[in-house]
Amino acid sequence: MINFAVVGIGHISAKHIQAIQNADGANLYAICDTNEDRLKSVEIDNIVKHTDLEKLLTEHPEIDVVNICVPSGLHKTLAEIAAKHKKHIVLEKPMALTAAESREVMEAADQNGVKLAVVHPNRFRPAIRTLREKFDKGSFGKVSHANATVRWNRNQEYYDQAPWRGTKKYDGGVLMNQAIHNLDLLLWFMGPVESVKGMAATRLRKIETEDVAGALVTFESGAVAIIEAATTIYPSNLEESLSIFGETGTAKISGRNALHIDTWDFADSDENEKQRLSDEINENPMGKPGHDWIIQDMVEAINENREPIVNGQDGLAPVELIEAILQSAETGKEIFLSKEKQS
Repeated sequence: MINFAVVGIGHISAKHIQAIQNADGANLYAICDTNEDRLKSVEIDNIVKHTDLEKLLTEHPEIDVVNICVPSGLHKTLAEIAAKHKKHIVLEKPMALTAAESREVMEAADQNGVKLAVVHPNRFRPAIRTLREKFDKGSFGKVSHANATVRWNRNQEYYDQAPWRGTKKYDGGVLMNQAIHNLDLLLWFMGPVESVKGMAATRLRKIETEDVAGALVTFESGAVAIIEAATTIYPSNLEESLSIFGETGTAKISGRNALHIDTWDFADSDENEKQRLSDEINENPMGKPGHDWIIQDMVEAINENREPIVNGQDGLAPVELIEAILQSAETGKEIFLSKEKQS
């Protein structure tokens, strides 16, 4: 059995705990949080509870994997502690709040010979998996452009619930916190970024970070994409969507959480395929939870001695993109990520 420890007992930790309990070959060995009341709130027998990760890992060498579920600004510090103790890491998004810190996490994992998985669970939704199968088949032909849209509501009460929300030090804004999953999907399909022109503003929420942002992205392939992200939509979440446009295919996955096929037009398919796929997806649009996929994959990656399916490089890419968008918004300049262009 692979022994897991979950550090940070907040909202997202429940998904990690459930995923560990659901995974074959996984065992929830310990939980850790600086707040003892949060530890007590987890009513699971025969697990270790601790308030200090360093001491937990020192006292319990049986732990194999550390799941990090703390505020984003603490990801790097705790990941480096886990790596130092030779523990594999499952790291909630974002990997870190800067690309430099993300690379330091990757370096710590590499130097200590541990595996690093970053939690981007939306890749495993049925609609997205179906789109990926079509994409890999080559059904789009040459891709011209894409669109990534997150039009959500996070009201002031949401940000006021916890003092770290909306801060630059611990949270990040709409791009780093809410839209990062959608940006991960965009990059997963479209590949490496060449350059970014971005804009960002804090329009309605009393926070340190942006609540609305947009960008024009050019990829190394020559394709382009338009990004829109906001937490200012009244009165509730309106949509999350991913659209891809090619010479022989057009597809849009949408709904409030990018769960459904909206548009599905391909030269190698017909309306019957769209209806069949839509019916299958609508029966269970969430599918097997993404956290379940990631935890099960970590167990198998350890046993097979391979890279996790969503690894450190996957976690780094959206952080680099977000950093470039915000840098462009601040400077008014086009930011180049391609190493060839940078040189």
